[in-house]
Amino acid sequence: MKKIMSLMICIILTFNLTGCWSYHELNDYAVVVGVGIDKAESGNVLLTAQIAKPSALAKDSKGGGSQEKAYWNITNEAETIFSTVRSYTHESPRKLYFQHNKVLIFSREVAEEGVQKYIDFFVRDNETRIITWVLVADKDKPSDILDIERGLEKVPAINIDKLVEAQQYNAETYSMKLLPFLQRLMSKTTAPVAPLIEISGEGEEQKIVISGSAVFKKGKLVGQLNKTETRGLLWVDGEVKSGIIVVECPDGEGKVDLEIMEASSTVTPEIKDGNISIKIEIKEQSNLGSQSCAENLATSEILKLGEKNASAIRNEITASVEKAQKLNADVFGFGEAVQRKYPGQWKELESKWDDIFPNIQVEIEVDAELYGTGKIGEPAHPDEE
Repeated sequence: MKKIMSLMICIILTFNLTGCWSYHELNDYAVVVGVGIDKAESGNVLLTAQIAKPSALAKDSKGGGSQEKAYWNITNEAETIFSTVRSYTHESPRKLYFQHNKVLIFSREVAEEGVQKYIDFFVRDNETRIITWVLVADKDKPSDILDIERGLEKVPAINIDKLVEAQQYNAETYSMKLLPFLQRLMSKTTAPVAPLIEISGEGEEQKIVISGSAVFKKGKLVGQLNKTETRGLLWVDGEVKSGIIVVECPDGEGKVDLEIMEASSTVTPEIKDGNISIKIEIKEQSNLGSQSCAENLATSEILKLGEKNASAIRNEITASVEKAQKLNADVFGFGEAVQRKYPGQWKELESKWDDIFPNIQVEIEVDAELYGTGKIGEPAHPDEE
């Protein structure tokens, strides 16, 4: 028995000695970490690929004080995305490798034209990533955005990647990866959204800012949500993980910062007498983060804060619903919620959804609780004589 077990172990170990059929020598490839897509004056696709330069990063990490950029932006144009990628071989001695791409930035012109024909390559090719962040350049060219070096990272695309991830702490931007963006793009009713990115400041003070969300319909950019409207969408989608809600003190003499700790949502459609309505229920818990008024809010006054908190959340959702209905873009997925609950009736409603969505009645209920005041109860104010 021992001999048989020893033989089996030896056979298993030999599998670890075999090579990988898809293995690539890193020195043969240019590792792409960021992509910008724009329109050339000729009407062709203008693609900017940001390539990381490991040698420059290595010198910097060793304290060599190298002034060499840690990235190389290479721009090319052709009739299609795929042909543009292949044509880079005329300038780059290495084949572009997209397995580590972090961001995909569309220009506003491309977004308004429609992103379908530009996005296909990035979900079809074996070497691209479906967890890449999708963004829309609000006012600037993607190539310019990918050349702003200010930030904690030496490579702009990596800095943007970290910046998008950090948006969860304020819940004012709808961070969207390629796969869910594609799923919304292919949906017959649910509208895709993506963060808006732009350059702020001038000269050496230029920096990258992510603010608000781009709204698509049938693959084309049709409008945008500001910070408040975006968080309203995030409340409905159950995607608020953190953030700050600012409300007035009960006495109206200052402001209170409420830190969002937990939040969840339930969306329930109802069809009655041929009319469709949507009920949105939000449950939220927050802590007292800071206050500028002298009131001791760790008393019955905290109940008034809860009411103000619920009202603020309700207002954000209302603003988001009104903007979405104005754009006639179902960013909430209300259509899919109706389809799940009423599959039989949905067959008739689907073709009319563009006429139905702008007129849907939406009821919003918010249960907001405050359950913590931090390390102190009374405010940090001197006693009044």
